[in-house]
Amino acid sequence: MVRIKRVYEKPAKDDGYRILVDRLWPRGLTKDAARVDFWMKEVAPSDALRKWFSHDPEKWPEFQKRYRAELANHPAEIAELKRLEKQNGTVTLLFGAKDEKHNQAVVLGQVLKGRKG
Repeated sequence: MVRIKRVYEKPAKDDGYRILVDRLWPRGLTKDAARVDFWMKEVAPSDALRKWFSHDPEKWPEFQKRYRAELANHPAEIAELKRLEKQNGTVTLLFGAKDEKHNQAVVLGQVLKGRKG
């Protein structure tokens, strides 16, 4: 099972294995408070894509397309995420953005579940 959650939300037992999928560490959050099991920066959007998107919902369709293209260049990391899900039963993809519907964890979760946008 793949879950998606803001890293700023309180950790829960049913989160399973917690994976931060942001390129930058979340502002104002200590490692103890975040309770991140694994930080996989490699699957985060590139700096150029992140800055272009700037969490603008108008750019969401194009962001998804561009981000999926970037993820296609990281098959080993995608395989690792799938392995962690299988090994742990549940993985929670953590992100720092305020917008819970338009962020990379949503797209990455769809990719891991084999879904299109």
